[in-house]
Amino acid sequence: MHLRAPAILLAARPHGETAVIARLLTEESGVVAAYVAGGRGRQLRPVVIPGNLVEAEIRAKSDSQLPFARLELAQSRGPWLTEPLPAAAIAWTCALTASALPERNPYPSLYSALAALLEAICNAPSARGWAGALATYEVLLLRELGYGGTKPVIEGLEQALEILRANEAPIARYLLADTRADVLAARVLLMHRLERMA
Repeated sequence: MHLRAPAILLAARPHGETAVIARLLTEESGVVAAYVAGGRGRQLRPVVIPGNLVEAEIRAKSDSQLPFARLELAQSRGPWLTEPLPAAAIAWTCALTASALPERNPYPSLYSALAALLEAICNAPSARGWAGALATYEVLLLRELGYGGTKPVIEGLEQALEILRANEAPIARYLLADTRADVLAARVLLMHRLERMA
């Protein structure tokens, strides 16, 4: 395996003293887990933040081996991690995508939708500008993984919150039933912050 492509960094788990195992979403190869040497070091720590867009070079000698990755930062989400609502939204969308998608299955529509959602979260003046996109992304994720759903028409924050509330049960039941980590905790925090806005 040899792949060089833009990727959205979904998660980074510590491995050994300074490395991380990163889960990267690429357009053509889907989610790829890879070993990043020095990922917790001073130079790469700002790169391995969930939500960041990176240029990834991923290599493996065989399909059964965990690939090695070299990452270069293309776009950072770091500045928005100090803002409670954007930080919660980025954490939830990345954790959900990392947990729900199987490895090495391409989902080009999800890659495009997640990239657009992260852009909206970081550039909209408030959550009113991206809450609808978040609800639509959750529905798209459920649909792409075979659990139905049609693209909702959303006209405002209240309607977006209604759809987000309705999405919680199928996400927990179908997408996150087998996960060991409490991924839904990130969603609970996000929903609590969004509902305080309404």
